[in-house]
Amino acid sequence: MSELASPPSGAAAPGESADDTAAPGDTAPRVPEQQRTDDRPAEQDAEQPTVRTAPATDLPTAPAVPPVPSGTIAGSLLASRYRLRTRVGTDPAACAEFWRAEDTILRRDVAVTVLRRPAPGAVFDDDLTDVARAEQMVVRALRSGSFEHNGCARLLDVLTPGAASVPDDVLGAAVTEWVPGRSLGEVVADGLVKPLAAARAVAPLAAAAEAAHRHGLVLGCDHPQRVRITPDGRAQLCFAMPRSDVTPADDVRGLGAVLYTLLTSHWPLSSADAARAGLAAAERTAGGALLPPSELRPGVPVELDTLTSGTLGPDGAPGHVHTAAAVQRLLTEVVAEDDRMALFPPAHDGVPSSPEDVWQDRGRTISPPDPQRRRKMTIALTALGAAVLMVLGYLGVQLGDMFVESGGPPIVVEGEPVQPEQGQPQVVPAPAGPAVGGLAVEVYDKGGDPDNAERATRIIDHDPATAWNTSTYYQQFPVYRPGIGIMVSFASAVQLSELTIESRSRGTVIEVRSAPSADAPLSETEKITEATLGSGRTPVSLDGSQPVEHVLLWITKLSGDDSSYSSEISEVEFHRAGA
Repeated sequence: MSELASPPSGAAAPGESADDTAAPGDTAPRVPEQQRTDDRPAEQDAEQPTVRTAPATDLPTAPAVPPVPSGTIAGSLLASRYRLRTRVGTDPAACAEFWRAEDTILRRDVAVTVLRRPAPGAVFDDDLTDVARAEQMVVRALRSGSFEHNGCARLLDVLTPGAASVPDDVLGAAVTEWVPGRSLGEVVADGLVKPLAAARAVAPLAAAAEAAHRHGLVLGCDHPQRVRITPDGRAQLCFAMPRSDVTPADDVRGLGAVLYTLLTSHWPLSSADAARAGLAAAERTAGGALLPPSELRPGVPVELDTLTSGTLGPDGAPGHVHTAAAVQRLLTEVVAEDDRMALFPPAHDGVPSSPEDVWQDRGRTISPPDPQRRRKMTIALTALGAAVLMVLGYLGVQLGDMFVESGGPPIVVEGEPVQPEQGQPQVVPAPAGPAVGGLAVEVYDKGGDPDNAERATRIIDHDPATAWNTSTYYQQFPVYRPGIGIMVSFASAVQLSELTIESRSRGTVIEVRSAPSADAPLSETEKITEATLGSGRTPVSLDGSQPVEHVLLWITKLSGDDSSYSSEISEVEFHRAGA
């Protein structure tokens, strides 16, 4: 909303002179229009948050003003401008009330955070006095006056104790733009939110937190009633002035908590705050661990499961997420991946399809299609058809090769190769994955979309110039996922003595594990050994291992630095025992 018509915070109301409306002891000098040294229009002053201060002791005393009654109730007027309408929440730890109010000058809704004097006997975690605690919060609000981001409401005004028309028991207030939409409690009360919709909602809030932290600020998004969801599905911080002890780490936990709430309808931080917001407290195990969202509802991607556990877990725990930047990057990747996979039916997530979804539930009445969306779908389906034809052509070539008597050895190991019986096809019946030279190879990833699955067979194509590689991650395993691997299946159990991995990804850590089947869960595989790759060929001894039919090369640590992590494997050679 444009504020070009806004008068400055201390401007006179219509029909009054500036001298009549000035707060007693107002220390801000008034500069006449002819004395302006910049070329900004006068209206631009209203864009900046203003502060109302108490009378200064070294200035002449103003005429006595009748005391303002204590208390803030609906209808109260702050600073002769902001009329409180509806109290929408409270934060007792900050002695704060959250109000929807009306700016009586500009005739618009605003959000007001009011700091009240605590009740007698209230206990806090710090040793500050009530006034000192409030002063720190006011100073924080003033420092954020020039910060603007679409993930949080813009600060418009700051009131300090003793300013004109501020009740005696109000120790400060911050006025921000009102965020239309609904509270977290109202959103989840309507039912489950689609996991990808939750990721899209939290992404702009995470971006705001990341930008604030770069400027040395905090948002205070670790309280459920400070955050609202806009009509277009974005989470925004509505109420400013966080507690004096809030840190960037609390913001990171707050981001995880908002995401967890949208996924599960449960608030994972303070149970008292959850009750005030109309939310259920999160469920925990007997040991106190937070239940992952995927255990409470279907269809949650492993990346979001990992993110919630990483942000809400204890400091120092494996996979702990420390920064808002990491939260933002992962959410951006999840959203981008969802856009890329829009042509494929989504996993069941327990939520009915909405009219804007590409894939609709059967029997659902569909609204008239959007012509722009129809054009995009036509292009996408054409591309999908071309891809299907390419796959069918490839399969035709592979089926033809199955019945050709000549060819390479069916098992790629050193020593005497295992030849098929006369008249039998060379490709063995492997449980999964495309077969090359008697081996079945596939990317092993039980939690999500396998990285570059179509390149898996390059590790046994006898061409070091080609390779399979992981995606690029912005944090090391297991922040985004516990690991990823390659499953190699033989025609029958083979006793191996060694394998050699050729790779340029120095520092990659790989566990060699035996598996009962190609699709067995990781918990059912057995670790044989572990190796750290160098640059080039890395031999891995398997002496003493049992015969195996399925070998999993499980990557637990990627190669890379602080900005990006990835690994690649060019070739894998298996050496038969006794060869």
